[in-house]
Amino acid sequence: MQRQAQLNRAEFEDLDDELRVQYEGFRPGMYVRLEITGLPCEFVTNFDPHYPVILGGLWASEGNVGYLQMRLKKHRWYDRILKTRDPLILSLGWRRFQTIPLYHIEDHNGRHRLLKYTPMHMHCGATIWGPITPQGTGFLAVQSVAGTQASFRIAATGVVLDLDKSVTIVKKLKLIGYPYKIFKNTAFIKGMFNTVLEVAKFEGASLRTVSGVRGQIKKALRTPLGAFRATFEDRLLMSDIVFLRSWFPVSVPQLYNPVTSLLCPVGQKDTWSGMKTVGQLRHELGLHRKPDKDSLYKPVVRMKRHFNPLHIPKQLQKALPFKSKPKQFQQKGKVPRDLQRPAVIKEPHERKVAALLNALSTVHGYKQKRARSKQHQKHKEFLKQKEQEEVDKLKRQKEAHKKMYRTMGQKEKKQQKSSLRGVAKND
Repeated sequence: MQRQAQLNRAEFEDLDDELRVQYEGFRPGMYVRLEITGLPCEFVTNFDPHYPVILGGLWASEGNVGYLQMRLKKHRWYDRILKTRDPLILSLGWRRFQTIPLYHIEDHNGRHRLLKYTPMHMHCGATIWGPITPQGTGFLAVQSVAGTQASFRIAATGVVLDLDKSVTIVKKLKLIGYPYKIFKNTAFIKGMFNTVLEVAKFEGASLRTVSGVRGQIKKALRTPLGAFRATFEDRLLMSDIVFLRSWFPVSVPQLYNPVTSLLCPVGQKDTWSGMKTVGQLRHELGLHRKPDKDSLYKPVVRMKRHFNPLHIPKQLQKALPFKSKPKQFQQKGKVPRDLQRPAVIKEPHERKVAALLNALSTVHGYKQKRARSKQHQKHKEFLKQKEQEEVDKLKRQKEAHKKMYRTMGQKEKKQQKSSLRGVAKND
């Protein structure tokens, strides 16, 4: 065997590596042999040597699965916004897997508020159930790895922030009730809760009416079930609607579905599709979403409210100034028929006279209008002439001032020269 190896080496020594591999195959030192345990049988039966396989290693702690806190931003070139609870395929570290993210944003008070959609041009938080990955690891997200797309495919990018499952994501819950008894600032509210136990959980919670009156839940009532006593800043009306703003915790769906495209048959490795979104299923099945009746716009019919007339006590009326005192106005009735002005019917001669006077007044008005426009034009020309005269006057005054200052300067120079000569003679 050693002699044969030396002969082979001497024979193929001058050949190129590619030709040499074709004749004698891969020599020891040109390949690595790996033994992988626990592989599915489909990986071997559907193995395609032309399809690349990337091998990577994981630390011992990275084999666990848990909650991941991420910072995510929708890619600016992706043409759709991402919806909470829509499955997303993440490429994170050595793994590609499908999961269901919950998008949220942190308020100024530290509350993590659930978002229905990702913001357009800013980051948001995302919580997923996935493999434990070191902090600071970047990732990218796509919605599908099957086939090719004409548009941009990368849906979002981001980074892993924390491995903390204690972050509670909450969404807003608005409970509505209606008053059925009102005593000054106290009112009995029904329709908001169903049992006494529910009311007991919310004792002391702040309430608010649509008109802006604030209040507080005090105590549950025996009947009807779910009714309670509440106090408010001001007296309520029976037409008021009372609502309670609360926050409801949302649980993160535990979906971790690795992308098993290497197990697909040869030629179908680019057709792997995992869990579909609700929109895709509706589009494929031809289903249309039935709108909620409460979400549809309805014509607003408001009952006309009749307010009681303003009553001012007599003692207060005496103290008021005259302009603020209520006046007793009598409504004007209809003018009797005999007092109405009768219609005047003109004779033919009177009609001719009225028409002539109307024509004369029209001609007179036209002449007056022409005279006014002529006078206006003359006035404009006069103002223009006055302005030109003013400019010429200022020009003359400027020239005169220059001449005067020139002569004064010459005189001062002469005086200085004569004084200098006198000083020189004295010396």
